Amino acid sequence: MEEKRRRFGGRRDFGRGPRRFPPKPVEIGKEYEVDVTETSRRGEGIARIQGLVTFIPNTKPGDHVKIKITRISRRFAEAEVVEAGAAEE
Repeated sequence: MEEKRRRFGGRRDFGRGPRRFPPKPVEIGKEYEVDVTETSRRGEGIARIQGLVTFIPNTKPGDHVKIKITRISRRFAEAEVVEAGAAEE
C-alpha cells in the first residue's frame, strides 16, 4: 500500500486544479473613455473598466478622460491620459 506524503508550506489547490484568471476586458494600446471614481494610496486616479481596476496617474475623482492602456496585470491595468475631458461636478 502506497502512503501519501504530506507537504508542508506548499500551495494547496483544494481540488480546483490550476487557477485560471478570466480574460481581461482591455487590451494594451487601446483607448477608452472612463470616469475616475477613486484615488489610490499612491495618489493615482482609479477607474473601472467592466470591473477591472485601472490606475491613471495625474487624475482625480470626477475627471472624465480618454485613456490608453499601457500595462495589464493579473488584477489591474495601468493607463495614461490621452485626452482630458471636463471635470464633472
